Amino acid sequence: MSDDDDYEVEVPDIAEDDPMRAFLPTSFGKKSKEADIAAQIDRSRRTVKTKTAVETPAPVEAAPQEPRRKRDSSDDDGSDDDSDDSDESDDEDKFPVSHELLLKTHTRAVTSLSLDPAGGRLATGSIDCQVNLHDFASMTTTTLRAFKSVDPFEARPSANAESHPIHHVQFSPLAGSVLLCVSAHPQAKILSRDGEVLTDFVKGDMYLRDMHNTKGHISEVTTGTWHPTDKNLCITAGTDSTLRIWDINNKRSQKEVIVFKSKAAGAAGRTKMTAVAWASPLQGGNNVLVSAALDGTLVMYGGNGPFARPAGEIRDAHVPQTWTGGLDISSDGRMVVTRGGDDLIKLWDTRKFTKPLLSVAHPSTSDHYPTSNIRYSPNSTSIITGSATGHLHILNPGNLRPELVTPVTPGSPLITVDWHPKINQIITGSANAETHVLYNPTMSSRGAVEVMSRAPKKRHIDDNPNLTMDQTAGMSGDAVLPPGGMRGSRKAGVTVSGRSKDPRRPQVPTPSPFQKSQPDEKQVAENIPLSRMLHEDPREALLRYADKAKSDPVFTKAWSNTQPKTQYAELSDEEEEGPDKKKAKR
Repeated sequence: MSDDDDYEVEVPDIAEDDPMRAFLPTSFGKKSKEADIAAQIDRSRRTVKTKTAVETPAPVEAAPQEPRRKRDSSDDDGSDDDSDDSDESDDEDKFPVSHELLLKTHTRAVTSLSLDPAGGRLATGSIDCQVNLHDFASMTTTTLRAFKSVDPFEARPSANAESHPIHHVQFSPLAGSVLLCVSAHPQAKILSRDGEVLTDFVKGDMYLRDMHNTKGHISEVTTGTWHPTDKNLCITAGTDSTLRIWDINNKRSQKEVIVFKSKAAGAAGRTKMTAVAWASPLQGGNNVLVSAALDGTLVMYGGNGPFARPAGEIRDAHVPQTWTGGLDISSDGRMVVTRGGDDLIKLWDTRKFTKPLLSVAHPSTSDHYPTSNIRYSPNSTSIITGSATGHLHILNPGNLRPELVTPVTPGSPLITVDWHPKINQIITGSANAETHVLYNPTMSSRGAVEVMSRAPKKRHIDDNPNLTMDQTAGMSGDAVLPPGGMRGSRKAGVTVSGRSKDPRRPQVPTPSPFQKSQPDEKQVAENIPLSRMLHEDPREALLRYADKAKSDPVFTKAWSNTQPKTQYAELSDEEEEGPDKKKAKR
């Protein structure tokens, strides 16, 4: 056959609408399948419409402010749709909220979150007692999960098996290698960026009345923060009416203790400290320390001390016995914003710390989620906070009016928010266990933009955690077991490893032979010293060494040659009967 001859390839005659066509190849050879990054980023665009006039709070203690935009009469000629579209595009260009990345790695409400100074690692804390660490450099669109989940109280071998909800997590702004972790426990912890417990601060003596003499908190710690200029110092606020400054290199005692004495009636001088913030003097402002108490007081100290007396104190800043969990200071250290449990957001001036400059209404979520916060933007040009309806509110720092209101988790309260200055992205945590990373591809850098710009990872069997090996059970998740094939029966509500399925309940320790009513005799004999002596007769054990003690005395061997012999007097029969006769006479 010559090369000029034509080849005829037989093609099966299949109709156009036949489903078999989906299984036939359309071409031969290796096919290169590249991900469409532009389409991938476009799929992460938020479809909700942002609004600028939704739930606009009316000022409570300030003069009426003019609206941010004024509409002319010419705008009423049917051009409302165009104006709404232009407003929406302006908001997307002004704030990084046009796209979002969803992380759902917790099982319960996300109460706190923090990004390291570089913006490459995200730490989230939850009511499920876990601290999850996410690394943006290793995530793709198909592998959106935490690379490590840590229970700070399981990391210590000497700790008990209890777990506690996480109140606050925060990376050090100066040294991103350490993480402050505050849980519902008197002891705060310092974790490494990989989740290892580096420092476990000491617990104070709860029987001491004077809080100046205790080495640590005696009751639950509510929150904490880092020193703005010293990477080794942090401060924690507790329900024992104290603020304690710690050196992370010394866990045995706090460096400074600030005791707040409440003046409220019936408080007996003590109240719970609910929030604390430390201002940074890097932009020429004042270095101040501001804290809020449960009795409604807002107190301010000098950032460098002394802390014997407060520099400013405002009683009834918020309604007493309402939890003021939101507190932040502007980057210049001059303005303070608070969000209280009395459904109010207030603005304060540290130079005239007597009454609020402005107060607006805002529904509070601190009744169910005390860690609800409020934060300044990196350059203090905006204020962000969440709401009970699941909306993100971006407020004007001058008049506290909303510049942008956008739904993030509709119907589920938005608890915690943060705005990272380097990557320009907003991170939110909600009550439905979702963490949203809001960004804009043109304004933001790294972080979620880097994740969405990678090609999705090919699916592998190891990517499904249900099919991988479970080291605690010693078998894969899809293994078929015959009846009675397990090494022991599990109790209801307990996992294979002995951990309770309910995170609020303490962990059930793994049963050992020493915890059984009838321990294994072999285990007892091997692990307990001198355990065989339990079944011996002590009289026989002593008489066994009687001959050896007589032939080789231990204590009197040095005087064996010079030891005098004991001589007893010889008694007659009459002398032996003498005492009996005397008794008889009596």
